[in-house]
Amino acid sequence: MPAVAGRFYPADPGQCRGLAESYVKVREENDAGGGGGVGGVVPHAGWICSGAIAGEVIGTLAKGTSPDLVVVFGAVHTPVDLRFAALDSHATWQMPGGECHVARGLAESLERDNSAFATDDRLHVHEHAVEVEVPLIRAAWPDAELLPVEVPAIDNAAEIGQRTAQLVLDKGHKAVFLASSDLTHYGPSYRFTPAGVGVAALNWAKENDRRLLGMIERFEIDRIVPEVRSQYNACGAGAIAAMMAACKVAGAGSARVLRHTSSYETLAQVAPQPPVDAVGYAAVVVR
Repeated sequence: MPAVAGRFYPADPGQCRGLAESYVKVREENDAGGGGGVGGVVPHAGWICSGAIAGEVIGTLAKGTSPDLVVVFGAVHTPVDLRFAALDSHATWQMPGGECHVARGLAESLERDNSAFATDDRLHVHEHAVEVEVPLIRAAWPDAELLPVEVPAIDNAAEIGQRTAQLVLDKGHKAVFLASSDLTHYGPSYRFTPAGVGVAALNWAKENDRRLLGMIERFEIDRIVPEVRSQYNACGAGAIAAMMAACKVAGAGSARVLRHTSSYETLAQVAPQPPVDAVGYAAVVVR
């Protein structure tokens, strides 16, 4: 069942569906880059902050890709010391007005064949990283199955992505691989203020994001987790590394940042905030 419907996104089925459909309509300025792709990075905050950014990635992919499976590697917010990729035991994930079927056979194969995977519902039942993407995925690809995988920032995160992609391809699926991650969490609320507080400090936070985004664009997969450990510029380092490694197995080799912003900027028009706390968001497509 949904854990954050009514808080992160609408609980009303009609409102949820309508907003999700509006988000996955790609902005015209990105048409020059073309649609399609193998995967991408999507943020996972409340939709008022980042729904349009996540939708931009999914909508861009949907313009040229019709997958039967969407693998979502999620950031881990649950306070558990996790050393493996956490799979989910459920057959469906409910959402307002519908549901997404989980690729249970793939999940069982991953757990059976590799010790890097285990089923642990504690990492999913209250987690929002994958859940907030589900209505957007459903709006873009109504018939695709879902494979939720929570990936901590561990040294073998890329291997998790590789093994997932290899199994998916061996089983004949046409898949899209998403990494659900926000970027730098800056400000007193996040106990991270190396540049102080104010507009200049939030600009520093965006530069901190850009360090990581540059590595993603250069496809420096092995540098992702060490970078985030040292610079605190994402909450889903393991998810990003796994997604990129999976996309590489699927034949991708380039990444493009469609948009880079923060909660301070996205809220400016709807609920202006003082320049104190902000979370970075990026829309990234991998081809």
